[in-house]
Amino acid sequence: MESEQLYHRGYCRNSYNSIASASSDEELLDGAGVIMDFHTTEDDNLLDGDAASPGSNYAMSNGGGAASSSTHLLDFLEEPIPGVGTYDDFHTIDWVREKCKDRERHRKINSKKKESAWEFTKSLYDAWSGWLVVTLTGLASGALAGLIDIAADWMNDLKEGVCLSAMWFNHEQCCWTSNETTFAERDKCPQWKSWAELILGQAEGPGSYIMNYFMYIYWALSFAFLAVCLVKVFAPYACGSGIPEIKTILSGFIIRGYLGKWTLMIKTITLVLAVASGLSLGKEGPLVHVACCCGNIFSYLFPKYSKNEAKKREVLSAASAAGVSVAFGAPIGGVLFSLEEVSYYFPLKTLWRSFFAALVAAFVLRSINPFGNSRLVLFYVEYHTPWYLFELIPFILLGVFGGLWGSTRFGKYPVLEVILVAAITAVVAFPNPYTRQNTSELIKELFTDCGPLESSQLCQYRSQMNGSKAFTDNPNRPAGPGVYAAMWQLCLALIFKIIMTIFTFGLKVPSGLFIPSMAIGAIAGRIVGIAVEQLAYYHHDWFLFKEWCEVGADCITPGLYAMVGAAACLGGVTRMTVSLVVIVFELTGGLEYIVPLMAAVMTSKWVGDAFGREGIYEAHIRLNGYPFLDAKEEFTHTTLAREVMRPRRSDPPLAVLTQDDLTVEELQGVINETSYNGFPVIVSKESQRLVGFALRRDITIAIENARRKQEGIMLNSRVYFTQHAPTLPADSPRPLKLRSILDMSPFTVTDHTPMEIVVDIFRKLGLRQCLVTHNGIVLGIITKKNILEHLEELKQHTEPLAASWYYHKKRHPSPHGSNGKSRPRVHHVQLIGSFQDSRAGEGGDSEERRRRRRRRKCAS
Repeated sequence: MESEQLYHRGYCRNSYNSIASASSDEELLDGAGVIMDFHTTEDDNLLDGDAASPGSNYAMSNGGGAASSSTHLLDFLEEPIPGVGTYDDFHTIDWVREKCKDRERHRKINSKKKESAWEFTKSLYDAWSGWLVVTLTGLASGALAGLIDIAADWMNDLKEGVCLSAMWFNHEQCCWTSNETTFAERDKCPQWKSWAELILGQAEGPGSYIMNYFMYIYWALSFAFLAVCLVKVFAPYACGSGIPEIKTILSGFIIRGYLGKWTLMIKTITLVLAVASGLSLGKEGPLVHVACCCGNIFSYLFPKYSKNEAKKREVLSAASAAGVSVAFGAPIGGVLFSLEEVSYYFPLKTLWRSFFAALVAAFVLRSINPFGNSRLVLFYVEYHTPWYLFELIPFILLGVFGGLWGSTRFGKYPVLEVILVAAITAVVAFPNPYTRQNTSELIKELFTDCGPLESSQLCQYRSQMNGSKAFTDNPNRPAGPGVYAAMWQLCLALIFKIIMTIFTFGLKVPSGLFIPSMAIGAIAGRIVGIAVEQLAYYHHDWFLFKEWCEVGADCITPGLYAMVGAAACLGGVTRMTVSLVVIVFELTGGLEYIVPLMAAVMTSKWVGDAFGREGIYEAHIRLNGYPFLDAKEEFTHTTLAREVMRPRRSDPPLAVLTQDDLTVEELQGVINETSYNGFPVIVSKESQRLVGFALRRDITIAIENARRKQEGIMLNSRVYFTQHAPTLPADSPRPLKLRSILDMSPFTVTDHTPMEIVVDIFRKLGLRQCLVTHNGIVLGIITKKNILEHLEELKQHTEPLAASWYYHKKRHPSPHGSNGKSRPRVHHVQLIGSFQDSRAGEGGDSEERRRRRRRRKCAS
């Protein structure tokens, strides 16, 4: 049958032949071990004059083995041209080319290291440069995180007062050495003065309250105004959390300046100001951006990373792990966060270096000890009571709440002015003690278990006397007036946090979503925990509590509910699972609470996925229009490559270059008249056999370099991409050879390749473009942008796909025009038309059946 003939002719086989595993860790991409065989039976003598006989096998290996061809994948490495291989801003890198460049560099170093002691030293430096750059990144990340924590705590307390004995001390540090404090009022000491005491000379009364209220709003507005001005004037990229952009950069996208020194400097300063202003945001997310800026800056000290964009992204993956490590004091969780949430490509060596960077960053932060508690975070807690099986019910309910919170789409709201949001936040937050204090301190208070040393309002239970002894050790005791008052204040704080977080997200200041989401979940969890605790006390004879909660037994821990609620809300927003559980586990330091955490996090993910499968960062990427192919999305449609490729029927013909027929003037005309980033190179207009692919930027740089360094290059000079120059008249100007910039093995698929395979290739290999061919003849091109547009169209169109004959008729009309004449064979229209005519005589076999048969043969 004809489908079998097409298969034996290589129609299916040449699209995506085989994938072999890499031979070592140095073989970086998932497709780095791909081995492709191109069996050519005709037009071999037209290609480039190489010694290739008809029917010969041109083998190209990207793996670790020796190449069986004299032509490498990147031939331009033999004749390097300055600037070739670099990328413009807002462009996608070529992962395959970058990996091949790194392998070629590695081969050269290995071949020279035995020549002299100096070359051997250079090889050692190259081998250890990866560990050096992640060490520097970890040191800088830990130091900056400690600086940010100390400065943010000091400026946050500055809104309430000042320490007269030492201006650089915050409220807690100011009262450490005081002998006048009492246990009940441990936060009051003569050294610390509120603004009302400094200005009015009185600490109590309506006047002092109003003065403190006014100064709180004044400092909040000042910090917010200064932060937004610094971001707007010096570093616009310093706003937001930075995690969506880092995910996009790690996928191969270029955003110049986003990880630069100015962004690092302004982000560090404005992050302190934004947190101190009292806005409903956190510093944990932006710390990942700060760490990645450090990794990017230090990578320029090592040529191995500064000249290779793919290798640089390995450093950025390790830096993101260091950022989470210092944000939550969770080195292992940081590595898993980098693997699960942000990294696009994560080889084994990057896993080791990420762990080492997270370890170094955590060690530096622990040495600084910014909170004075010998811990890496402010809200580190330890629980000593077990949890019981019936508590899984409220834990799962908290997971449902977290999933509902995660389904909220912040990006749909307009971006409000920073000053307005800061003013509303300050005015509403001051009267409530749970919204007035720093969010990290609020989480710490909600996580903390009530004990004899706690003076929080949440721990003001009624003590019951048993003879002459009060058994205050029993946590399950009736709540006092302070607990009920705290419950109402927490309910108001929950509503306030939800509303203000929605409006704060997206402001042009550094803002993270980790801490606000954890605060919302912790508030809800503490409320539920206290409610369950009181139920267990007043109704201990219920079947739920009777078996576990005996009178006087240690039963319910409200702080544990707060921790589970915080994890559930954060998981619902980000859709994190494994890394989130490990992060919270490292916060608590106990394995006993893994099961309730897993139950709440998975429930929040399932509930959130019911409203939309993308997390907040994926939604942010989509709203900003970044070219990001999410590996978590499933492609279940039955479209083909020919339905997505460009050009379409209504588009201009595909812009191609011939291998030896163009002049410099004609080549520049093609570049000036089009906006494409690359051009397929074919044998001739008549043959249209594919030779390779040339990038627009490389062509422009090569022509400018040739005019500057070579004499005799004129507008009518012949341009050729072959190995040998074509035969020219004696009076012709000097030709220009551009073979060195030609990619001789661009990735190609046939026009009948299913799009699910094409999308999978783009995701796993990080391709920029893929050429669509039929029997070696170029039909069109598919870029990452085309795939994203196609996926968006499929999401928007909910109606069922049309029948295959409809696409057959719509995409491939008659090869004859309206005037009855044949269409000129200048691109794929005539080719496909003749191909359809050749298939028209095949009766009784539907297009869908033939398509399935070809898929089975390709799969086999």
